[in-house]
Amino acid sequence: MTTTQASRADGIDITRPVADLVRWLETSEGAEGTFAPDCFADISLPQWRLQTDSREGLAAVRADNHPTDGPGSVRVERVEQTDRGFVMSFEERWQYAGQHWYCREMLRADVGGGRIVELAVACTGDWDEATQQRHAQEVTLQRP
Repeated sequence: MTTTQASRADGIDITRPVADLVRWLETSEGAEGTFAPDCFADISLPQWRLQTDSREGLAAVRADNHPTDGPGSVRVERVEQTDRGFVMSFEERWQYAGQHWYCREMLRADVGGGRIVELAVACTGDWDEATQQRHAQEVTLQRP
C-alpha cells in the first residue's frame, strides 16, 4: 500500500486514517484513534445489512460478525482519496476455530479531525476453507 501522496489541497490527509484502519482490521486494536466516538457505519453483507452510530457499536458489530482467534492480515489492493476521505478495496485473512478464513471488501470512509467519522462497507462474507477451495476449483481469476 502506498499513501505517500495522500494529502490534498482541501486539507484532508488520509495517510494516518488508512494506516490506523488497516491496523484495527488486523488486530481489533486502536479504535479510539481510528474512529470518531459517534462514527456511523453502514455494513452490507451478502444477505444482511447492519448499522451502528458509535465507535463502540462498530467494534461490537465487528466482533460479533467476524470471529477470529487472533490477529489477521489485510492486503490493500487500492486506496483512492475522495473529497471527504478515501475508498479502499482489500482482502482479509485470519484464523478461527482451526480454519483459515478469507473475505474481500470495499469501503468508503469519511474523515474528520484525523479520524473516520462515517464508514460504508460492502463485504463478500466470510469464506471458510471449503468455500475457498470450491472457488479455486470453479473460477480462474484474471487478476488474483
